[in-house]
Formats: sequence, structure tokens, C-alpha cells
Amino acid sequence: MVDKAELISYLSGVTKTKNMKKISILLVGIVCIAFYNCKDAKKGAKDAAEEAQEMVEEVEETIEVKTITFTMEPKSDSNVTGTVTFTEEDGMVKMVGVFSGLSEGEHAIHIHETADCSADDGTSTGGHWNPTREPHGAWGAQEGYHRGDIGNLIADADGNATVEFSTDLWCLGCEDETKNIIGKAVIVHKGKDDFVTQPTGAAGARVSCTGIIE
Repeated sequence: MVDKAELISYLSGVTKTKNMKKISILLVGIVCIAFYNCKDAKKGAKDAAEEAQEMVEEVEETIEVKTITFTMEPKSDSNVTGTVTFTEEDGMVKMVGVFSGLSEGEHAIHIHETADCSADDGTSTGGHWNPTREPHGAWGAQEGYHRGDIGNLIADADGNATVEFSTDLWCLGCEDETKNIIGKAVIVHKGKDDFVTQPTGAAGARVSCTGIIE
């Protein structure tokens, strides 16, 4: 009989994504292995089938993982490009951004309220995404902060920068509009966010933009 603990351990690494093929093929294979290992035993075949079915049900309950990736486009006569990936898993959204073409130093990065990068200066994205109507500030500040107040990234001497950010206050397409970032935009600014000036942080021109569209 197949060792149930080993099979469950193997299955624990299986997650569903939008782009992943259905796991039915894998499950059929597992059931076949269970029966193969039990073929010489007149007793226990029924138990193996029941165990396999239980594991199928466990996998079907596996947490869904959503991943979306966007390309940043230059704005305000800049050369700033890059990619941004959002991954949602188990109630957390992780953002990873990789950028090039920046001037050396700190640059603000925010989520803005509209996924519209049509304006040459990026102003078509509107202001910071602020569904809870709080003052602008550093993320987590007791005085308040926007849900789009990610903070600053740091570009090296070659103009390259990366940023990673995770929160359970965002979601990808859920019904809670205080958390749903679909339909919003990512903006990188020319300057840094001072976390004080209202409502923008005095971050300057918008030099790169992408709309978050599912």
C-alpha cells in the first residue's frame, strides 16, 4: 500500500494558478500508483482507493495562487522602464518590481487610483489610491497612510532598482474595494517621497507607469 504520509507530503506542494493545467492528470497518476502497489494484495485494494479519493479531495481544497505581470512604460520624457509582478496567495499580495533608466538615488513608487497611462506625464492615473480616505504618509504610520503609499526605491549608479512589498491589505480582484488593486496603476516618480507633504509626498514628476488590469 502507498505510504499516505509520503503522498500527502508530495501533494502539499501543489497549488493552483490561473495558468496551471488542471491537476486531474496528476491525481489519476497517483490513484494508479496506489492500485499498482496493492495489486498483489487481495485485501487492501479498497482501502487504497478510499485513501486516494481522500487525497484528491485534499488537493481540490488547495489554496489558489494568482499571478499577474505588467510592463512599465516611460513617462514625462524619461527612459524609465521595468516590470511589476503581483502574486496573491493565502490572503497576502506580494509585489516585485524591477526598473531601469532611473537617475541614481531614491524614487517614490505608489499605486494610483486609475489604470490609465495614456497621458504623456502620467497624470491620467489620478491621485494616490486612497480608498480609506486617510492622510498621506509612510506605510503603517499611526497618523495614517494611503493604501497606495508603497514608499521609495533606490536606484544604483547604473539606474537600476528593485522593490519588494507584501501586504494583506491588497487583493487581486476581490469584492472588497478597499483592498482590490485591479483597475489601479503603478507610478514611479522622479523624486523621493518625503512622507509628509500632502497629499503626494512631493515626489515630483511621474516617470513610469503601468495599469493593473486583470
